[in-house]
Amino acid sequence: MAVPGKAAAFRLPPLPTVGEIIKLFRLKAQKQLSQNFLLDLRLTDKIVRQAGELKNAHVCEVGPGPGGITRSILSADVEQLLLIEKDARFIPGLQMLSEAAPGKVRIVHGDILTYKMEKAFPRHLKKNWEDEPPDIHIIGNLPFSVSTPLIIKWLENVSKKDGPFIYGRTQMTLTFQKEVAERLTANPGGKQRSRLSIMSQHLCTVENCFVIPGQAFVPKPEVDVAVVHFTPLVQPKIQQPFELVEKVVRSVFQFRRKYCFRGIETLFPESGRLKRTEHLMMTANVDPTLRPFQLSMSHFRNLCNTYRKMCDEDPSLFAYNYREELRKKKRNLLKSTSQPKQTEEENQL
Repeated sequence: MAVPGKAAAFRLPPLPTVGEIIKLFRLKAQKQLSQNFLLDLRLTDKIVRQAGELKNAHVCEVGPGPGGITRSILSADVEQLLLIEKDARFIPGLQMLSEAAPGKVRIVHGDILTYKMEKAFPRHLKKNWEDEPPDIHIIGNLPFSVSTPLIIKWLENVSKKDGPFIYGRTQMTLTFQKEVAERLTANPGGKQRSRLSIMSQHLCTVENCFVIPGQAFVPKPEVDVAVVHFTPLVQPKIQQPFELVEKVVRSVFQFRRKYCFRGIETLFPESGRLKRTEHLMMTANVDPTLRPFQLSMSHFRNLCNTYRKMCDEDPSLFAYNYREELRKKKRNLLKSTSQPKQTEEENQL
């Protein structure tokens, strides 16, 4: 009997197990899509708990596959669940779950990298950026092949307050290869400190929640998997455009094992490169003999702020591409070395 004055908690009716769904619809993980199924509902429940209180929340699950995490999300008594699945083979099994939770599930057959999240949730859920996060959550056991480009895309959305963050500081609970998760959360001086560390931590509070051993998945991946929780910050630690921060950070980590000035040099054209590099590092108060992974967030903030001033003074600077300059030099070198050979042959003729 239900407790007086309290709504009964939502419960899924008896359903085939996730393993039985896989057999029923003859589902097989595709290696080229880096798919791995999580069948243990105790683990899927644990992932969903990392998202926080989901009762009456609106949730988007990315890549639900055969629906293990989907069941745990529905069992948390959410208001609405949006499922975005690229692989059409999983849609019938997800429709079975949708029928078991009438009115709660919406299924989209599409690619999360191109899906427009701006209209995914009701407008009344929108909150100001300075307020507490909205009652909206993104959860997903991401295929390894898509996890890094997707989190970079979402970090850019955080910076611009668009996409799923048009509603406010939407929280995310996502799986990554253990090594990628360590990069996302690495501190200065840590061996995993990388571009991902700076780009994620300057925009979000990033928490490495727990590790799932590879043998918990079917098929077993060669690596362990970690669950990471993201909460966007009210104020980014580097208050510059996303593209500028990414360019500086990418340049610094281009030569990870060398002194940091070597990567910073690549921000500038060959003409005047040394002088501009020295000016940037002196103004930003960065020791040129530090390795990239030793730089703190304040180092990167100073570098980005100073680089921005230099770009304002010389608008062509931001458009400069070091790799493109290398390619041009290589092409010119090939032309100059091939020309004398042709002349020799002509002389012989």
